[in-house]
Amino acid sequence: MKKNETIRVGISVGDINGIGIEIILKTFEDPRMLELCTPLIFASNKILSIHKKELNIHTQTHGVDSVSKCVPNKVNLVNVWKEQVEVEFGKETALGGKYALVSLQAATNALKQNDIDVLVTAPINKHNIQSEDFKFSGHTEYLEANLEGESLMILMTDELKIGLITGHIPIQKVAETITPELIECKVNLMYNALVQDFKISKPKIAVLGLNPHCGDNGVIGEEDDTVIRPTLEKLQADDKLIYGPYSADSFFGSGAYKKFDGILAMYHDQGLAPFKTLSFGNGVNFTAGLSKIRTSPDHGTAFEIAGKGEASNNSFKEALYTAMDVFKNRSEYNELTKNKLRTRK
Repeated sequence: MKKNETIRVGISVGDINGIGIEIILKTFEDPRMLELCTPLIFASNKILSIHKKELNIHTQTHGVDSVSKCVPNKVNLVNVWKEQVEVEFGKETALGGKYALVSLQAATNALKQNDIDVLVTAPINKHNIQSEDFKFSGHTEYLEANLEGESLMILMTDELKIGLITGHIPIQKVAETITPELIECKVNLMYNALVQDFKISKPKIAVLGLNPHCGDNGVIGEEDDTVIRPTLEKLQADDKLIYGPYSADSFFGSGAYKKFDGILAMYHDQGLAPFKTLSFGNGVNFTAGLSKIRTSPDHGTAFEIAGKGEASNNSFKEALYTAMDVFKNRSEYNELTKNKLRTRK
């Protein structure tokens, strides 16, 4: 990105039968958004026209056939398919999954080629998007396979950041998946993200336990004492402020989470249940650890309200803001550390 240019935000539209396009269009109804970024929506004129008409939204878009023709101060719509596609609001269909993937693939390719600076993804349906080209449990896993780095899913607001040691896996596989190496990897990813992406120079990180009451000294499971605690002690020896394991049942209700810059949960629902209770509708899903920046809203396709004009765009707008903030912070961090002098030992 050249100096004085706005950040180029690529946007994949998600399932065409869900609320993704609605929250995108609502966000850019406000012309002031174009002072902050140059949006590039990967979809088709025809599909957006259907949504605009049904939802009575009048956001003006600038249709182009390639990323190279996008311009600042416009809501750019990159036509990545030309055919007419049937929209069935609120329904899970094969076409909904097919074109969600077309949009995601085009946006990801643009991200890899530096045609966009960041990617914001609208919600997909994890079932109907499955195909020969998409055999992943979600956006995070797809992007990890297509970009450089190892991913860490972080659900976040300004006050709360929760990362996941394990992500989209069945609960019965959680315990066997948690190893010292995995914990160390995810803790370091969280630490690095807090430093480079959120400008926290010496972050404090809490790690939750796996078993009820962290196993109660082995009475309800041994993993907290044999796997998690020794790994955290090793990380603490590296002069990092890593604490835990903490019993998950009281950690959030007691307000203990407010004392930390980042929190790591052992599995998906252990982290997302309290997060969505505290922040649903205003949170952001940030994929840390990768070579490129991606965010998304903290909700799904919401088929039950699709096409009714009832969807809130708050979380999508927060995802947009977060992507831009992280881009600026990471760029500044990379510039400051690029020519860092080596110290003599």
